[in-house]
Amino acid sequence: MKRIEGQVRGVAKMVDDDKYCIDILTQISAINAALHKVSVQLIDDHIGHCVVDAAKSSIEQGDPSIVQDKIAEATAAISRLVR
Repeated sequence: MKRIEGQVRGVAKMVDDDKYCIDILTQISAINAALHKVSVQLIDDHIGHCVVDAAKSSIEQGDPSIVQDKIAEATAAISRLVR
């Protein structure tokens, strides 16, 4: 995240310095790719921990809504990412 933060500051400076538009767009593309990578990792962590833990709790408590809620959360997050 610190790298992304630095990239964003760099783009702001490029805009302030009136750098070549294509160079700025290239940097914005790199920022978007880095954010996408972080987002995918967060989804992976959510599924790997929260959804798996909810599945265990769902089985232990006999309540399928526990895991269904976590799956709905993950689905909503993925939906926001692909917009």
